[in-house]
Amino acid sequence: MKKSDIVIIGGSAAGLTAAITARRHYPEKAIILIRKEKQVVIPCGIPYIFGTVGNPDKNLIPDTPLEKNNVEILLDEAVEISREKKTIQTRSSEMIEYDKLILATGSLPMMPPIPGFDKVNVFPVYKDKEHLIKMQTALKSAGKLAVIGGGFIGVEFADECNKNGCDVTILELLPHCLQLAFDNELCEEAEKAIEERGIHVLTNQKVVSIEGGKKAEGVKLANGSIVEADMVVVGIGTVPNIDIAKKANLRIGPTGSIWVDRTMRTSDEHIFSCGDCAEKFSFFGGKPSKLKLASIATSEARVAGANLFGIQRESVGTIGVFSTALGEKAFAVAGLPESIAHRQGYDVVIGNAEGPNRHPGIMPGMMKQMVKLVFEKRTKVLIGAQMVGDKAVGELINTASACIQHHMTVDDIACFQMGTHPALTASPVVYQYVNAAEAALLSLG
Repeated sequence: MKKSDIVIIGGSAAGLTAAITARRHYPEKAIILIRKEKQVVIPCGIPYIFGTVGNPDKNLIPDTPLEKNNVEILLDEAVEISREKKTIQTRSSEMIEYDKLILATGSLPMMPPIPGFDKVNVFPVYKDKEHLIKMQTALKSAGKLAVIGGGFIGVEFADECNKNGCDVTILELLPHCLQLAFDNELCEEAEKAIEERGIHVLTNQKVVSIEGGKKAEGVKLANGSIVEADMVVVGIGTVPNIDIAKKANLRIGPTGSIWVDRTMRTSDEHIFSCGDCAEKFSFFGGKPSKLKLASIATSEARVAGANLFGIQRESVGTIGVFSTALGEKAFAVAGLPESIAHRQGYDVVIGNAEGPNRHPGIMPGMMKQMVKLVFEKRTKVLIGAQMVGDKAVGELINTASACIQHHMTVDDIACFQMGTHPALTASPVVYQYVNAAEAALLSLG
């Protein structure tokens, strides 16, 4: 029987970060990380395997950080936990004894109970190198691709597969693509960018079946029409991978994930959990949240890894920071969009600003940049931000997230001290992030 002070189950973003964090805080402890994958793919990079990156081997998380931090990697599958004995049994019948355990088992793609999803050329998006190679091989002979789901995964898959000359159609149940993250005007801007790249977008469309024999030949919609397809990608979301936790009788939370407190500790004081398998609560009001992002996973992992032998950190809850790029145009959001803020009962004030991202506007790389800020009216605190522009908004939205997390007000942001440069940013006079706050101040009177 192996013995280790710390055992981590799961080797993707959460597990890796938890291991490194544990090593930083507990340099004297022995750490074992158990994972079944020989090579771990970068989760957020998966769509780009099919276009920009070109190969799953170019989208792998290296083992170097674990090796440098003296973390033992055990290539096996953990199948059972004995909480009484504080042991883990693996698929190969190895037994490992732990003092503290972190569950970072991630998530699995959601597959709705619709006829035809078991056909050979219908692919959910597993975070598995061999599965992704099969998808890539199928794409090479696919003339028409249907992508079910118009969220971030679906849109990015569609955009990347389109680069291979495939005729791509996105099928989305909601009135707009990306509607769970953005307000309608930004969704429309994103759809315009998608369609300009030659991708067909069908919204308000419910899929009822996958048509064909052994292989898919089309996707049947509720209106009776059939979208021809010789390959189908399913990107409608994920479910937490919690089988081993359920078998161990750990408490399960309201969204079906492993219950944790703010310290990422489960119902067992010796077991922590982080990442897609762990229950989450919203930064805004503390209600259960189903958000699953690598950025959230690593933040939780830094809490879990630090708290194993003494509480040092607590989670603030999920703010929700998303970004994506469609061609040269980037779209980003942090916190609550206006529409969701209204649905949650917030009385809000909106500030909008747009203008060139360079100064003067003839500088190379000039693109219109738009910023929309959402403030809670009574407190004047920032609760949401949305941006469209060049790829710099991928970092500017992180600034907005920091402002949300630290409850900055409209006046704080209006007086925000930014660094600007003609070749890199908008002018300090028309800096959109600040001017959107100024616009909100006018609405506040």
